[in-house]
Amino acid sequence: MNKRFIGFIAATFVSGAVVASEVPASVDARKCKAEYPKASLLNEEQGAVSMAFLVSPAGDVLDSKVEKSSGYKNLDKAALKALAACKFKPGTKDGVVAQTWTKVDYVWSL
Repeated sequence: MNKRFIGFIAATFVSGAVVASEVPASVDARKCKAEYPKASLLNEEQGAVSMAFLVSPAGDVLDSKVEKSSGYKNLDKAALKALAACKFKPGTKDGVVAQTWTKVDYVWSL
């Protein structure tokens, strides 16, 4: 009888576990272009910048940061500024639209 009771508790504990499913926000970077900084064009600067954006349930950027630099401050700033002004498709948590962080890579090439 004790074995059945222990099995019932274990089964209840496992079935009570909650696993959150999160889908991050997204943006179509091809539709949201950053203007190449003039100084960067003159200096033939190129590179990829990795950024993170906190996106509201309405699709607006609430916060942003550079996670990995392109190696050029002007390129990083221009990408961050341009993408922060874009409208994102909001992310979800457990199937409900929610505030989420998302990562975006932007490649500058001549």
